[in-house]
Amino acid sequence: MPLPKAELHLHIEGTLEPELAFELAARNGVRLPYGDTGELSKAYEFEDLQSFLNLYYELMAVLRTEQDFADLANAYLARAAAQGVRHAEIFFDPQAHTKRGVALGTVVEGLWRALGSSAANHGISTRLIMCFLRDDSAESAMETLRAAEPYLDRITGVGLDSAEVGHPPVKFREVYEAAARLGLRRVAHAGEEGPPAYITEALDVLGVERVDHGLRCMEDPALVERLVRERVPLTLCPLSNVRLRTVDTLADHPLPAMLDAGLMCTVNSDDPAYFGGYAGDNFDAVRSTLGLDRERLRELARNSFLASFLEDDEELRAGYLGEVEAYVF
Repeated sequence: MPLPKAELHLHIEGTLEPELAFELAARNGVRLPYGDTGELSKAYEFEDLQSFLNLYYELMAVLRTEQDFADLANAYLARAAAQGVRHAEIFFDPQAHTKRGVALGTVVEGLWRALGSSAANHGISTRLIMCFLRDDSAESAMETLRAAEPYLDRITGVGLDSAEVGHPPVKFREVYEAAARLGLRRVAHAGEEGPPAYITEALDVLGVERVDHGLRCMEDPALVERLVRERVPLTLCPLSNVRLRTVDTLADHPLPAMLDAGLMCTVNSDDPAYFGGYAGDNFDAVRSTLGLDRERLRELARNSFLASFLEDDEELRAGYLGEVEAYVF
């Protein structure tokens, strides 16, 4: 049985495996520019974040109906459950769908077909986080937030993703202020390819409660001190960092130094279909390559539940934490 864990940095569109992509393409009459799943799998080799994003958005063309989104989410939940995930806070990118003619309601209702019964069907509790595309306009983000208001009973928070460099958090100040007024939790990608200053800006301008990625904080000792003092969770994605060349090799990953510094790190999969592994695979990789011992792994699992947006069900959180403490390696 795998170590119980929460996954806090997972883009549902990034769980689209080649086999499901071809299945949905056939269902919806979408022609993919790849001969078969093998050819598509070879395309999952990236030079950087932008080359990944190009393929990521191209393949979204197969997602058209509520059933497509339900099938996508159920496929992820089944894989995650097999790797010990007990709670998942799932990102989705509404603008990537609405700009190609898929209604926001189709996306949310489709995902909810899976998430609404995820505890019963997969043993995983879930939360849904709506992300804004930072390389799109702040006006588009605000329109998306307004359009989502009928679905806020199903959406826990907002996030900020896509191409980071050149799109500082301050661009979305008003959107995040509006989200806060609506009672939504706030997270944002910062310090993946962007500088440490983006992390500070996400905290001070957007009021985020978690930082997605954040590994470049290590370049700023004062920022590290602040993150430790304020117990700001960081949702690290080691295999993603290697695949997107944020670090050269997994052996170069700063995770051990971050833990030694007292940072509240978690380990997640990001876009696992593209980056070579789901949550458990990331845990296995950092254990074997970075030499993390059992108590470090337990710390990462504990952090994942402590950082989860489970304030509405502290009994559930306590149960998960109990599973972590009782786990026998």
